[in-house]
Amino acid sequence: MSQELVTTSKVGDTDHETGNEEFVTITIGEQWFGVPVLTVQDVLVAQKITSIPLAPPEVAGALNLRGRIVTAIDVRQRLRLPQRDPDQHSMSVVVDHGGELYSLIVDSVGEVLGLNKADFERNPSTLDAVWREVSAGVYQLEGKLLLILDVERLLDIQVAKAA
Repeated sequence: MSQELVTTSKVGDTDHETGNEEFVTITIGEQWFGVPVLTVQDVLVAQKITSIPLAPPEVAGALNLRGRIVTAIDVRQRLRLPQRDPDQHSMSVVVDHGGELYSLIVDSVGEVLGLNKADFERNPSTLDAVWREVSAGVYQLEGKLLLILDVERLLDIQVAKAA
């Protein structure tokens, strides 16, 4: 399995010459996830979030990003993980979905990885059903499992619940 840090200015889709796909790595709980680079608009440190009355539990609220209102989604809540310790810092990965910005609240953000598309695998059958809903598949890297987060499915579920 090949793993390399991508430092080129071209980010996003598959590099057809090398067969690599690029992902921003994030951590939620003890699990390592990859978010396709093309979906990421911004990475933020903890922001002031205003709660939204009657919103689903996964919707942490809204924040102001350079004059735009952004819906904040607590990915821990969505994955049914225990709440973050109040002293634990969080970060946000801002993604665009259908012309709207969403902030995915995660525990930490890592680096950008370029991974060989040939190493991509389907979700293991033992993966929790809730996680399977939002995972496009996995990469096995150096004793770790990198789940590829399907942002569209994660947010489509949120939009359906909020409607």
